[in-house]
Parts: sequence; structure tokens; C-alpha cells
Amino acid sequence: MVATPIGNLGDISFRALQTFKDVDYIACEDTRRTRALLTHYEISKPLLSCRAVNEGSAAEKIVKLLDEGNNIAYSSDAGTPAVSDPGSILVRTAREAGHKIVPIPGASAFGAIISVAGAYDKTVVFEGFLSPKGGKRKKRLQELFDFGAGFVLYESPYRIVKLLTDIAEIDSIREVVIGRELTKLHEEVVKGSASEVLQNFKQRSSIKGEFAVFVTGKSFLTE
Repeated sequence: MVATPIGNLGDISFRALQTFKDVDYIACEDTRRTRALLTHYEISKPLLSCRAVNEGSAAEKIVKLLDEGNNIAYSSDAGTPAVSDPGSILVRTAREAGHKIVPIPGASAFGAIISVAGAYDKTVVFEGFLSPKGGKRKKRLQELFDFGAGFVLYESPYRIVKLLTDIAEIDSIREVVIGRELTKLHEEVVKGSASEVLQNFKQRSSIKGEFAVFVTGKSFLTE
């Protein structure tokens, strides 16, 4: 399970590159994106598609290749496989078939946003993407707030204002840290109360990029 950069290609590890060079096949979420990454590093390997929509059937095919003695790497489009990305079904299927699973760690938006948040939370919940449906999203947000720990969310540019609106309605003074396009050319980190961050994004004429959102826990408010 090979982690790949979430934006800046310089973040790939030597071990990840060596793994790609050594294996017989590379299974991946999107063959076009992975091929572009491999081409950048002058690596050529047979690619196998293993996306969320076909992960079950793809995992069975990959296990057959493993049974034949092949070594196979898996990478998602960006970041760490199986973290808000496909990979979990493949891991379970391969392990149940008796194959060893090796993590090749690296970049993740989860770790990146926590590192720049400046919060003191000892417990952090990784939630990833919430439901796109407003009622379900707000219900889960309320549960996360009630739990009391800091938490990390991922969101698209199309729903970030809706998400921030829900957060501000639950607790307008809770500190929020937004990471937009982390590690990329137009990287931006915005920090403030939920209401302040919401107003920041509501005033923008257009919103682009992928978002990692860190909401501080209750304990931070008493530090």
C-alpha cells in the first residue's frame, strides 16, 4: 500500500519509488493519474484498475496474480490508500488469501492539516467526507461536536460553504483551520472562529481546490 503525493511531487518517498520499480504490477485508483506520476519518474509498469466502483472484483483478480507469485503495489489517486480512498477491500481480500500487506507511508491531508493547525488536542477524530445530504451532514457534525475531540473533515469546493455554515450554526466561536490545495501551488491555510472562516469563504467570487478542515475540540477552548 503505497502513499503518493497529495500535490507536490517532491513529497514522494524514496521507498515509494523503489517499490514501484521493484514490483511486477501496480494496481491503482485511476490508471491515467498513476501513469502520469510514473512517467514523471521514468518508471514503466503494467497497471491494474482498482477503483471504488470495481474494488471487489478487481481485488479478486489482483489476488490471483499474487497467488501466482507476483508482487503488486497499490496506490490511490493521491495520499495514503484506504484513507477516504479505495484500498480497504483489497487489503482484506489479500490478507484473507494469506498474503502479506506492507504499508509504504507518506503524504496525507489528514496529517498535513493537523501539523499547521497549532491546536493542543490530544485526541483527534478522522471523519473524512461527510454525507452530501444536509440533514445527515448536520446530524453527524452535532455528534462530533458532542464527542468533544478535535476532528478532521475533507470537503469539495462545491460544498465547503455549506459545511462551514453547518459548523457555524452549531458553534460559531469554535476554532476552525482550513487547508486548501495543501502542498500545491495555490496552497492556502485559513484560521479563525467558525463564523469568521465562513464569512471569508462566502465573500469569495469563486472557490476552487480540495479542502481539509480541522475543527478544534472542547478541551482547546479551556486551555
